[in-house]
Amino acid sequence: MFPARRQRRLRENELIRSLVRETRVNIDDLVYPLFVVEGEGIKKEIGALPENYHFSVDMLEEEINELERLGIRHVLLFGVPGRKDSVGSEAYSENGIVQRAVRKIKSLKREIFVMTDICMCQYTDHGHCGILSESGYVKNDETLVYLSKIALSHARAGADMVAPSDMMDGRVQAIRGALDGEGFERVSIMSYSAKYSSAFYGPFRDAAGSAPSFGDRKSYQMDPANTNEALIEAEMDLNEGADIIMVKPALSYLDVIRRMRDNFNAPIAAYNVSGEYTMLKMAVESGVLGQDAIMESVLSIKRAGADIIITYFAKDIAKMLKGEM
Repeated sequence: MFPARRQRRLRENELIRSLVRETRVNIDDLVYPLFVVEGEGIKKEIGALPENYHFSVDMLEEEINELERLGIRHVLLFGVPGRKDSVGSEAYSENGIVQRAVRKIKSLKREIFVMTDICMCQYTDHGHCGILSESGYVKNDETLVYLSKIALSHARAGADMVAPSDMMDGRVQAIRGALDGEGFERVSIMSYSAKYSSAFYGPFRDAAGSAPSFGDRKSYQMDPANTNEALIEAEMDLNEGADIIMVKPALSYLDVIRRMRDNFNAPIAAYNVSGEYTMLKMAVESGVLGQDAIMESVLSIKRAGADIIITYFAKDIAKMLKGEM
């Protein structure tokens, strides 16, 4: 008779609210991005990403210990190489920065699931995500060969999951075939299926040194106006062998996450990207917003339908959930 009154009663006490809460963010939902750089003794805050750091491989143990203490068990590695060339050879070097970082983390014998970003932009001297033709056009099919080489080198180093972010057509099938061909059937693939050509990547490009030296990436990243295209891309990736599909960015594309959830019975990841993080972090630090805005924003991603949330807020969220903030 009085549904509004019933809802009011259920809101009156936190213990009651917790019983009927529809959506929850858990620490195991979170993936924390890590940036690894060449050198020794380096732990340097990234200016555009407050409270996130560049780490040299020898400095990873302290950070992994902190993540373990907070209960964060999933990381996504990005490498910043010391040398770049036209084919991004450091990306698939057996002694590359990501490969060494994976081996280091695995040597610590911690319960950490290691994901690695598979792309070429921070490794190429032109900053694009693939092999270029003489006219400056990205050659899709030739790029697949290099992406497969990168994925194999990460798997050999001990990566648990590879995450192709290049948006080349057919890359999931190529990588899956390469991994299976060398006996890495258990290495899974999280595909950046709906990666939009977004204005919210700026801080990341500063952190990874991956801005293109000319032009843009609109020919292979998605138009922010399109959602049907996201479903097409995700379906193709699943058919090619992707284990997890991803939407990137997250907060400006909650509708896309929801459409993915409504259309696919597959795990969905969402990347709460650098620009989204920095805007909100600065608002909280300046006092314009309270820190509850951090949890609310991440909760919205989960509520939209994401199973996995890749976020620079992972440590903040873990501390909130553990009562440390």
